[in-house]
Amino acid sequence: MKRDIIINQFVIKFANINGTGSASANNLFSRGIFRMGVPISPKNIFPSNIQGLPTWYEVRVSESGFLGRRGGIDIMVSMNPQSMQRDINEVDKGGYFIYDSTKPLDPSLFRDDIDIIGLPLTAKCRELYTDPRQRQLFRNVMYVGSLCALLDLDIEVYKQLISDQFKGKEKLIAPNVKAIETGYKLAEEAAACPIAFRVEKRDNVGDKILIDGNTAAGLGAVYGGATVAAWYPITPSTSVIDAYSKFCRKFRVDEETKEKNYAIVQAEDELAAIGMVIGSYWTGARAFTATSGPGLSLMNEFLGLAYFAEIPTVLVEVQRAGPSTGMPTRTQQSDVLLAAYASHGDTKHICLYPSTPNECFEYTAMAFDLAERFQTPVILLSDLDLGMNENMSEPLEWDDERTYDRGKILTHDDLENMEERYGRYLDVDKDGVPYRTLPGTHPTKGSFFTRGTSKDEYAIYTENGEKYLENMERLQRKWRTASQHVPKPIIRKTDKPCTVGVVHYGTSEASTLEALHHLNTLHGISLDSMGIQAFPFSDEVGQFIAEHEYVFVVEQNRDAQMRTLLINEYDFDPDRLVPLLHFDGSPITARFIRREIRDWILQTTTSPRRGSRFF
Repeated sequence: MKRDIIINQFVIKFANINGTGSASANNLFSRGIFRMGVPISPKNIFPSNIQGLPTWYEVRVSESGFLGRRGGIDIMVSMNPQSMQRDINEVDKGGYFIYDSTKPLDPSLFRDDIDIIGLPLTAKCRELYTDPRQRQLFRNVMYVGSLCALLDLDIEVYKQLISDQFKGKEKLIAPNVKAIETGYKLAEEAAACPIAFRVEKRDNVGDKILIDGNTAAGLGAVYGGATVAAWYPITPSTSVIDAYSKFCRKFRVDEETKEKNYAIVQAEDELAAIGMVIGSYWTGARAFTATSGPGLSLMNEFLGLAYFAEIPTVLVEVQRAGPSTGMPTRTQQSDVLLAAYASHGDTKHICLYPSTPNECFEYTAMAFDLAERFQTPVILLSDLDLGMNENMSEPLEWDDERTYDRGKILTHDDLENMEERYGRYLDVDKDGVPYRTLPGTHPTKGSFFTRGTSKDEYAIYTENGEKYLENMERLQRKWRTASQHVPKPIIRKTDKPCTVGVVHYGTSEASTLEALHHLNTLHGISLDSMGIQAFPFSDEVGQFIAEHEYVFVVEQNRDAQMRTLLINEYDFDPDRLVPLLHFDGSPITARFIRREIRDWILQTTTSPRRGSRFF
């Protein structure tokens, strides 16, 4: 039967064994398509052990530019017998299952609604190589070559990528090119090439780059003025500090003296790390740490100190699946409430929710300004999906005319000319933000005792309830001021009147926007949307929800944490906020969101108690 040819629109997934060197080959595959000018979105799904367990690598190829996870698999490249049953079941009807046919496929795995292609990769490697490690590594490169034939990829692009990758190691170029060519021939012998899914060169990438969110955040810390990083290693945030260290070696070394103008300290634990950050900021240095959920849990007490003593602090939190140790190498938006209210007592922390590497870069740099302007902790909430996966991104840009916002810091001259008594926690400007001084600014003026206990406006210890009340109300006043300066939500309105909206944040954005596009074009359902960028919520967040009868809140956690945060801050009727939750550790898909919204709306329109307009 003749099949429709599908160009530049498919999802391919690789099933491998962790520790076999497959990551390099899979990355080579995706970068080749990117170099051919076609948008891609790769997702690495890997176990928390070093070697032996199943690992997957999923690539979305989308000429339309949809970069979220779609859902469903069109082509499965199965190189792992352990997961073969699961892998073949995951292929969509009409798709392809490609496997190593050195060993015959178990007859129980056969499906008559997909095409199955066997490639004798291991047998060919045994024929060509004697070294076991070479056999393993070159098998991976061979299946990339086979895909060049099957998907009609330009094999010359891949040869050039190999030359670029091994520049300076020329001895490695020829054998890798040979492996690509060998795999290409194997596919030609095994199947009619090309298959129905194909790639054609386009110019849909432009000047975009491939970069992961952790690298972008590390660079953002450098451009944001950070000179101190204290941390304790934890997946999936470790590469934030790795990137910061790499960029510091490039940008923070004095050209003449070769002295390092930065300090990176691997602390003994997360408590020590956040303590070093707070201490560094107290002396005037811009400092930060990076962690994940378990580390944030340990940092709670110190974050409360920074909030109450009003010491700037920046924390990059790359979320993973919890609770406890959870699934360290799976993604979730699981720390929204923990970050917002970290520590005991009445505390609130500024949180930023990036959805792209560009925002990781920009918001990390911005975090240092916000922390100093409002003298408080600022937490950037990324997640494993954004942090560790390469994303197609606009080039990162920085305005060289941009200056740092150090906030209300009194200088020596300010103190010298001050006639009134200096009060560390005096609300001089009635915006809740007091003036601070740095140690050693003046020999006799501006000193104060930094404490986590209750105090008056002059930083003097007191248990006077009225003074405590005044201080807590001033902190709330500062919080309201901050809501006017954090990034505002991104609101997208439809052309038609609509009483239902959708709220998303962070890495739920791409799949949500794709789902809304298809709901409109395929089902005639038009919905407004709002991407929340920060906490505290600006006025526009409350206004958007107030304008709609019902609002879906798309999240990647079990307990609808952003929905809970919205209800707590605004006291909305919970029935108006409809949770749309995905929390199995994999990135949320557009198909899931579209199906959930469509089914809810279809059910609602048949209910006589609601008269919402969707169409």
